[in-house]
Amino acid sequence: MWYLAKLIKGMSIDQALAQLEFSDKKGAKVIKEVLLEAQEMAVRNHNVEFKSNLHIAESLTGRGRYVKRIRYHGKGMFGIMKIVRCHYFVKLVEGPPPPPEPPRTGFDQAKEYVQQLRNRTIVNTL
Repeated sequence: MWYLAKLIKGMSIDQALAQLEFSDKKGAKVIKEVLLEAQEMAVRNHNVEFKSNLHIAESLTGRGRYVKRIRYHGKGMFGIMKIVRCHYFVKLVEGPPPPPEPPRTGFDQAKEYVQQLRNRTIVNTL
């Protein structure tokens, strides 16, 4: 789910639905249903004029219920099954999607880190 949530973040609603249509991951079907429901709610409850004039501002997942169960094997042995669920949150905003940020290189990150080190101050000194 996390991979799909990160994939569609910042896309327009139509583009995100097209990406999810051709994804073979299990969570793609669930996220697609959530997006369609959110799109309908935006038009019905929040006075959005055109349902295709939306973009995904936030798309994130969270850890849901985590349950352990026992699976019995032969000869008195057993195994532990983990049943994992997750939460999915989406925020749609009206208007065209913002332009994508250019990728930051390692050199840019290092320059920013050095600048941050130079700007720090030591407390209780002259």
